[in-house]
Amino acid sequence: MTAPTTGVQLPAAKDVRDMLTGLVGKPVNVSPGAPVTPTPEKPVSVAVYVDPHMAVNALCLMDLGASAYTGGALALLPPGGCQDAVEEDGELSGMQVEALHEVVNVLSALFNTPGAPHSKLHKLYAAGEDIPGDIEGMLAAFNRVDLAIEVPTYGKGAISFVVP
Repeated sequence: MTAPTTGVQLPAAKDVRDMLTGLVGKPVNVSPGAPVTPTPEKPVSVAVYVDPHMAVNALCLMDLGASAYTGGALALLPPGGCQDAVEEDGELSGMQVEALHEVVNVLSALFNTPGAPHSKLHKLYAAGEDIPGDIEGMLAAFNRVDLAIEVPTYGKGAISFVVP
């Protein structure tokens, strides 16, 4: 007899802080924040997580700051270059996207709790890339946690985790 499975649970802010701090090797500050919502002026990165049957079971939205600063800190990229990407370029460099992919891949562990279906990263839509309509429709779900983050020496950003 197996225990009944429950759905994917939203991560606690402390778990997000611990995961990001361990990942980037710096004490990342995490606090309640505003929802991350894509607009033409404010591109966001969207990580799509799926269960073993390829059904979308969680999303991670990061504004340009969170995208650039978590990826940059992980890859030890110069903070100034990451700040330029956010404040001047309005987009991520190829190296920043690669590093961000690793960040969101590791964040999938936040959804893999006892009893929940296994979640794995399916696709990362980097800030500025077109998001498919079905995924875009899930971004405004109410089952979410919205966080503000600050990566030391890099900068501030925002992350939202959504369970559609």
